Amino acid sequence: MRIADVLRTKGSAVATIDPDVPVSELLRALSEHNVGAIVVVGAGGVAGIVSERDVVRRLHETGAELLSSPVSAIMTADVFTCSPSDTVDSLTVVMTERRFRHVPVLSDGQLVGIVSIGDVVKSRIGQLEQSADQLQAYIAQG
Repeated sequence: MRIADVLRTKGSAVATIDPDVPVSELLRALSEHNVGAIVVVGAGGVAGIVSERDVVRRLHETGAELLSSPVSAIMTADVFTCSPSDTVDSLTVVMTERRFRHVPVLSDGQLVGIVSIGDVVKSRIGQLEQSADQLQAYIAQG
């Protein structure tokens, strides 16, 4: 199964935010979109990614003044991305080893989706259920 298949099932909508907006606006966007991470997009494309975890850690370090800081101050700028042609299995390995929970999907440098660890697990469970159904059908025929 490819990442394109996951996006076909879940959709390609991606919550994005500008790197210059304050963290307080980021919190509103996370809540409004009911997501755990938002892709930061600037004039040159994907500039970073920021998650709830990033906010919590930085809030603990700096206090409430963080809320007026720009998103760029807390985002992860070195973003790991994947493409629609990547396999779910290969992305699962990377997400597990590097402890990523969200990976933006780029096609020809353009943001076309985002995949979460939940999306990957759901996809894998679907594959396993399909295999089990095929085995049961094969056994029933035999």
